[in-house]
Amino acid sequence: MFKKKDHLVGLDIGSSLIKAAELKKTGKGLVLKKFGITRTPPDSISEGRVTDADSLAAAIQGLFKTNRIKEKNVAIATGGYSVVIKTISVSKEHEENLQNYIFSEAEQYIPYDISDVNIDYQVLGESEFSSEQLNVLLVAVKKDLVAEYIDLTRKAGLNPVIIEVDTFAFQNIFEANTAEETEDISLLVDVGVTKTSLNVLKGTRSLMMRDNSSGTSQIIEEIMAEADCTKEDAENILAGIDRESIPADRLGEITEEVTANWCAGIFDVVNTYRTNINEGDIRRVYLTGGGSLVEGFADMLSADLETEVTTFNPFEKVAMDSKQVQTSATEQSAPLAAIALGLALREMDDK
Repeated sequence: MFKKKDHLVGLDIGSSLIKAAELKKTGKGLVLKKFGITRTPPDSISEGRVTDADSLAAAIQGLFKTNRIKEKNVAIATGGYSVVIKTISVSKEHEENLQNYIFSEAEQYIPYDISDVNIDYQVLGESEFSSEQLNVLLVAVKKDLVAEYIDLTRKAGLNPVIIEVDTFAFQNIFEANTAEETEDISLLVDVGVTKTSLNVLKGTRSLMMRDNSSGTSQIIEEIMAEADCTKEDAENILAGIDRESIPADRLGEITEEVTANWCAGIFDVVNTYRTNINEGDIRRVYLTGGGSLVEGFADMLSADLETEVTTFNPFEKVAMDSKQVQTSATEQSAPLAAIALGLALREMDDK
């Protein structure tokens, strides 16, 4: 159970939306105490980098005030091109001095000056190719990106305790919702505005992670060109608020063309898994992020992969504090809330 001051608010600062979640652990499971969502100010984030900290800080302050979130300690997520995630193999002979070895070898895997990044790693287990090798998940985040988000949250009057990679935050809440022991292979797919993150899991063990540059911004850009409209107008067209600027069949063609490219990119990752790792067939694909809401995407991906595809509901095994949270609001926000809830699972003394 969370001690009084041990829990954190999960704060997911996205290119399109900002989400905040506060969880409580009880003897009967997780309870959602607070949850809120607001629009990210236009042009305040670009490819995961903060470009207008003042506007963002004001939006975060407004989100906390509107939803009466008083806790100041937060866990935040980073992602985008300033984050590098790679699975590498190292000899077991280096196991005792693994940290020193990885830090000495990391430069060959990271396309940045080693002095410009923070490095972490996780041992995944024995290599599938050699009993003398270990698979290690290597994570590098640019120091200036970390500094941007620390400065931003402090400007909003908050205390950033943990900075998590968004892919791991999704895995956190997935594991919390998949309590039963299973060794089935799952694929987690988070389609955001400018990035899609993929994570192949065996049970709760990550076998492979990949990012690509697919995202809902591709659909928005096509709509803007087709209707000669602003970004905000294009978002309203995609959301179905404006049903007159583009004929429904033409909008369907645009979304189908873009999502077909998303599916091709995801299929390439699955094919790489099947070729290089293949610890079993992928049994189910779980979607989250704004892209999961695009009509027809899940069905198309299911057909391409010949695998069941579902939209992940991070609230499925989370009880609601009815005095603080409206169930209808969380149902509508479920496809967008996974990262915030995954962050909210972290605690003050986590590493």
